[in-house]
Amino acid sequence: MIREISSPQNKEIKQLLQLQEKSRMRRKENTFLVEGRREIQLALKGGFKPKSLYFCPDLASLEQLALQLPETVKITRISKEVYDKLAYRSSTEGVLAVFKAKKNALQNINLTSENPLILVAEAPEKPGNIGAILRTADAANVDAVIIANPKTDLYNPNIIRSSVGCIFTNQIATGSTSEIINFLKEKNISIYAATLQASKVYHQINFTAATAIVVGTEATGLSQAWRENATQNIIIPMNGEIDSMNVSVTAGILIFEAKRQRKKAP
Repeated sequence: MIREISSPQNKEIKQLLQLQEKSRMRRKENTFLVEGRREIQLALKGGFKPKSLYFCPDLASLEQLALQLPETVKITRISKEVYDKLAYRSSTEGVLAVFKAKKNALQNINLTSENPLILVAEAPEKPGNIGAILRTADAANVDAVIIANPKTDLYNPNIIRSSVGCIFTNQIATGSTSEIINFLKEKNISIYAATLQASKVYHQINFTAATAIVVGTEATGLSQAWRENATQNIIIPMNGEIDSMNVSVTAGILIFEAKRQRKKAP
């Protein structure tokens, strides 16, 4: 049975707003809100479990999407006023869903390739950068993305929006720098840290074996632990006045160089 909510002051709508706006609430409830038909479909394809769905009939047709939902999902029809209250984006599609969060633990990463390619980002702060990194990872079809010392929770609506749903298409884990270094060493995965100190030019490195490419923020770069534990530090030559690039751009250059080499490898 489809329920209906027409008032923005409804208690359930207020709870959804809290889920949208507060990471503390997302952690407490272990759920998060997804806006947009494509993002919801990617979440379903990525194995995320939906709990409830809200749609505005003035903006969206539910027919095809409803067929993809388990029968246990609670469906609610909401008014345009309620949807405008909940919608995070200016361009709306009339549909939102609440999903159960996954536990992004290192031990849950499933590496099926003999020579996996992993992207590690240490302490990225801006959700837009994290979203861009996830889009790059999806485009390159890397085996996993690992966030070291995360500064924001992965289900921040800005990350979901800026990743265009690629948070659901990548295999993602989080952990401390030391935990991730130990994980990579246990898996015999070579570590290539993008840093200025004691570095080789990135295209001189062979990335065809099991590889983790590690990038840091523009402001502080990578911590000393990565520099000390790297198989090799690597650098992208800079020919202008500045000595660093946006972290997502750096990740894209390095990951696609690895993909280029692997395509050429016999």
